[in-house]
Amino acid sequence: MADADDVRRIALGLPGVVEIDSDGFDFRVANKGFVWSYPERLPGKPRVIRTDVAVLYVGDEAEKQALLLGEPTRFFTNPGYDGLPLVMLRLETVDEARLEELITDAWRMRAPDPGAGPPPHA
Repeated sequence: MADADDVRRIALGLPGVVEIDSDGFDFRVANKGFVWSYPERLPGKPRVIRTDVAVLYVGDEAEKQALLLGEPTRFFTNPGYDGLPLVMLRLETVDEARLEELITDAWRMRAPDPGAGPPPHA
């Protein structure tokens, strides 16, 4: 089971990543967000930053739909994200290896030189 600390450790281990000051976590590369805390908005209630849910950049609608349909217990979306290449991930449903894969993929799609890849593991 992964958590916000795992997100932070993985994201900050990637080249060129900066963390934006927020109530949860918010990571960018080349001024482009690739993973951040889910800002849940329920009708009639104030926004709540959910650090148990990560918003991930997935590149395109096809990948978004593949994740949503293929792993519905892990990934979800809401109408506010319609048309955006983003999914929400329930962190408690993934292990660290899967989380690292998802965050690295998101980073790779937003990094200035996506072909460079992350640094090798020690």
